[in-house]
Amino acid sequence: MAMTINSSPILTGESARIFFEEAERNAQNPTPRLSPEREEYLREIERKSREFYQQLFGKKG
Repeated sequence: MAMTINSSPILTGESARIFFEEAERNAQNPTPRLSPEREEYLREIERKSREFYQQLFGKKG
């Protein structure tokens, strides 16, 4: 017999109000962004990883 498992709790009352208010406050915060230097660094790591993969397996990934 199958049972339904709820993975998310249902908030009610004071807990729900606090959660909602905190979510609203957090929505106003700026989203963290990578600097252009960090983005370039990650692109370089990705490029080197692809080259390494090609050297190991001789195919594109």
